[in-house]
Parts: sequence; C-alpha cells; structure tokens
Amino acid sequence: MILIEKYFPNLSDVQREQFVKLKAVYEEWNPKINVVSRKDISELYTRHVLHSLGIAKFIHFKSDTKVMDVGTGGGFPGIPLAILYPEVKFHLIDSIKKKLKVVSAVVEYLELKNVTVEHQRAEQVKGQFDFIISRAVTSMPVFVQWTHGKIAKKSKNSIQNGIIYLKGGDLEKELELFTNAKIYLLSDYFQESFFETKKIVYLPIQ
Repeated sequence: MILIEKYFPNLSDVQREQFVKLKAVYEEWNPKINVVSRKDISELYTRHVLHSLGIAKFIHFKSDTKVMDVGTGGGFPGIPLAILYPEVKFHLIDSIKKKLKVVSAVVEYLELKNVTVEHQRAEQVKGQFDFIISRAVTSMPVFVQWTHGKIAKKSKNSIQNGIIYLKGGDLEKELELFTNAKIYLLSDYFQESFFETKKIVYLPIQ
C-alpha cells in the first residue's frame, strides 16, 4: 500500500481500504485457482496493481466512461482501475471461466458496483465502449481484429477513444501496420526496476 500511495496520494478512505483488502482476497483464492504466478503473489502491488494503474497515469477517465478489459485473467488491469475510478463503468471479460470465478469473488468482496464480469470472447460481446484495455493477451494485429467495431466513435475524454494496451519488449514489428499508434514508457511514471521495459500502447480509433 505504501507503493500505491506513493504514486496515488489522494485516495479516499474507501479506496485505501479496497486496495488493502485486494491482497488478502487474492491470497485466499490463488491457491485454489491460480490467476497470479506463485512468485508474483508477494509482488502483487508492484507487478499487478501498480502495473494496471499505469493506465491512470496516461489518462484520467471521465465519469460514465465505458471501459472493457479483454482477457482480464485475474482481474488486471480492470479491478485496480475500477477502484481508482468508481464513476467509470468497467466490463471485464475472459474466455476462461474459472478465472472469472476469482474475479467475481474479488468484485463482490470489494463491493465494486461499477464492474460487470462476463465469460465471453471479445468478438461476441454486445455493445460499444469508449476504451478497450488489456495486458498483453496477444499481438496488436490480432487484438485489433478481436475488438473490431467495439469502440464507440464519439469521444468524451481528453483523448480519442481507442485501445490502451499494456505490453513490454520490442514493439516495432508488431505495430508497423498501425502508424497512428503511440508508445509511452511506464518508467516515465514509476521508478521501480520492474517498469524499465514496460510500455503503454495507445491506438486511437480510426
């Protein structure tokens, strides 16, 4: 929690409590259904929570923004962002049903009223969203194909609607088809060594 408050000092008492409870609920569920690697559970706040919140350093979502987290796995980046933005609507989806059992338990335990959870593939989700977020579930060309037609054209935030993708490594070849993609280094926001190779890819809707 010291780490979270270092970068997000203006949390409410409710948010602070939710971030504290987050670790306890993952520690309870992870031995039953593994959604966080065993070596990572002790680094939950750095490698999962803070990594997810990197998106909040890039954009401040306005109230009533609709965000879909594709391939949410154990609830990242969706759940930490939902804690930070209680007035934003988050729809968390994954094609692996047992992982969503953990996500649903976390949502219920933290009393997150702004989160819905669905066992579904992105291509089959109904409706449109202002932003689609994810943590490196596949290559960008495949991800764009999965989410085609799911991003609303009318923007209400400070940046244009689109995809916000957390990824690491060399992205040059993967993004060569997307000349409008922008890359932001998480090391510009966070000092910890874990973030030295981590990036945000922002792909606005065309």
